[in-house]
Amino acid sequence: MPEKKKIKVKVKKRRLKVKKILVTILIMGILVLSFLYIKRLPITNIYIVGNNILSDKEIIDISGIGDYPSFITTFGSNIKDKLMENNYIKEIKVQKKIWGKVYIYVTEKKVLALYNDKLLLEDGLLVDNNYNVMSAPILIGDITSIKEKFIKKFSLVDNDVLLKISEISYVPNEVDSERFSLKMNDGNLVYITLPKITKINKYNSIYSGLEGKKGIIYLDSGDYVEVKE
Repeated sequence: MPEKKKIKVKVKKRRLKVKKILVTILIMGILVLSFLYIKRLPITNIYIVGNNILSDKEIIDISGIGDYPSFITTFGSNIKDKLMENNYIKEIKVQKKIWGKVYIYVTEKKVLALYNDKLLLEDGLLVDNNYNVMSAPILIGDITSIKEKFIKKFSLVDNDVLLKISEISYVPNEVDSERFSLKMNDGNLVYITLPKITKINKYNSIYSGLEGKKGIIYLDSGDYVEVKE
């Protein structure tokens, strides 16, 4: 009878393959569990920077993260889109940092004046004064015919100077139809025209030159001061 051939069984290699498969499954399982754990981690801290009119709480509520949801599934673009629907907000920047921290940088629109019992914003919107903004100057007179130019020019006034103005009165004359008088909180009166509006940004240095005296400052023509006796 012919001699039977012996068949070698590669048991060792099969065991190695099984071991590799088990290790791979284990690693994948760890990765999946780690991802699910990280996904469940909430936002730990929310920081609001740059807001003056809107409160921190309102910004957080509008952004939809008041209940501190998952950090990893909270997208800055979604927060920005929700906040940009608010009329007072000009720009939003959102940063997510380590340890679950979310920073929301807010740029609010400049409030130019209180006009017809509404707030006139730098983009021309007239909104209800729901936040009781009292620092804006009162705009007196009908500026309908020059409203667009008024907004464009007064947006150039520095914030610290705008806060020093209590009343803006539209006082056109035969020479200039874009003439205004500015009643300052310190008691001075300034006459100025829209084309020359940036001159008011030098008000602090003009005021210092008065050495405590009060007067009428003509920036519309001549650039001189009529001191009150």
